[in-house]
Amino acid sequence: MNIPTLKECRKLMANMRMMKHIVSHSEQVCRVACHLADELARHNGLRLNRVVVQAGALLHDITKTRSFDTGENHAQTGALLVEELGFSEVGTIIRQHVVLDDYLSSESLTEAEIVNYSDKRVLHDRIVSLPVRMEYILKRYGKTLCDRQRVFHLWDKTRGLEARLFSNLTYTPDELPERLNGSGPTER
Repeated sequence: MNIPTLKECRKLMANMRMMKHIVSHSEQVCRVACHLADELARHNGLRLNRVVVQAGALLHDITKTRSFDTGENHAQTGALLVEELGFSEVGTIIRQHVVLDDYLSSESLTEAEIVNYSDKRVLHDRIVSLPVRMEYILKRYGKTLCDRQRVFHLWDKTRGLEARLFSNLTYTPDELPERLNGSGPTER
């Protein structure tokens, strides 16, 4: 398994000229995702690959900056980019950070589910509730009735993922922000 180090992730982010606010968002998603992976291991014995979670979270928006000009699907092109660099496991996570391939597909939570959920909890660089994030997504991407229906469907799935995830933890989704301190991503 080939996974980029934290240093390699940061170099790739710089090479892709990610906008500063997208880097800040990605770092916060990484904090949330790594925290959740650690908590699931501590309280439930679930062993996720934390290094894959970290890299997938940091790189989930790797092609988002250029997508503003190209109109590309940044989840798909980001996955393709890192897969071409030899990081296929991370590419799988990036591809699923907006929409999972299959919700609740296995009994155990997966690295892709952790990164997907973490992205849904971070608005810009702030950890927020799902309803707050949904309101933002609706305003930004819910231009048509079809778009709004797709967002509501996605959020229904995400609420189910949240319930499943927190059924394995000792605190509620509302307590997530206070559980995180001010530290950034760290190698383990």
